[in-house]
Amino acid sequence: MLGFDQDELVGVSCTDCFHPDDRERVYDAFKNVVSRDEYVVEAIEYRHRQGDDTYTWVESVTSSEPTSGGYYVINTRDISERKQKQKELERANERLKEFADIVTHDLRNPLSVAIGRLKRARREFESEELDAMVEPLNRMSRMITELRTLTMGRRQDAKTMPVSIASHAKTSWMVTETGDSELRVEIDPAVEYEADIGLLDHIFENLFRNAVAHNQTPVTVTVGALEGRAGFYVADDGDGIPPEKADDVLEYGYSTARGGTGVGLTIVSEFVAAHGWELAIENAEDGGARFEIRTE
Repeated sequence: MLGFDQDELVGVSCTDCFHPDDRERVYDAFKNVVSRDEYVVEAIEYRHRQGDDTYTWVESVTSSEPTSGGYYVINTRDISERKQKQKELERANERLKEFADIVTHDLRNPLSVAIGRLKRARREFESEELDAMVEPLNRMSRMITELRTLTMGRRQDAKTMPVSIASHAKTSWMVTETGDSELRVEIDPAVEYEADIGLLDHIFENLFRNAVAHNQTPVTVTVGALEGRAGFYVADDGDGIPPEKADDVLEYGYSTARGGTGVGLTIVSEFVAAHGWELAIENAEDGGARFEIRTE
């Protein structure tokens, strides 16, 4: 795997083959494992020197339990291909962010001018044609905002802290346009999960907005705790989602709501995944849609 002949490694300390910048970190990690009283298995990634004096990424796994002879077994594998794919993904995400910045900046300014002039024109003239322009321009504005939200969320790692689900559900409801719909919180305020506050707010806001937008009449939206497993749900008593459409609604650009952007549930799906959680779509007991966020 590393390109060494057996004779070349006889008498050589394994740490001499570690990249100088990784050597202390790997050594400390190994000491931490073997000093543990309880049985643990740990993995660490680092750069290992090859026979041609270049370095490749490897992953070593060991446990705190020695063999009968008092030795520790370390299994090492080459992860250079995985690391390369991670770098490519990071570069792609960075290019996507740059593209989104350009698009949102270059579109937002002229769009703001167009919306402002349309408002003035409608104050001065009564025209069905002018009225018909309002929703398309507003939809473009929402798409720009949601595009930026989506790309920003893809670029950042979730920075978590203990968060009250009940408290943040109520806060998100207050800043979301929900008309005559109502929120019912059926989860103990003391229930907390490790969550990124910014991403969690976007999850709630988009689920609330989705419930209101996809029903013709006001709905009651319920936030509650899952039974039998860790997590919470957001459900409504509206028309629900046909089972055959459950996968489609998470696709980018898919929407059945008038003026919908088709981005909101994509944001929810990606931000849930950013936490390491799982998103599932079920039918609520009263016929509406139920989105389960399973945290374990």
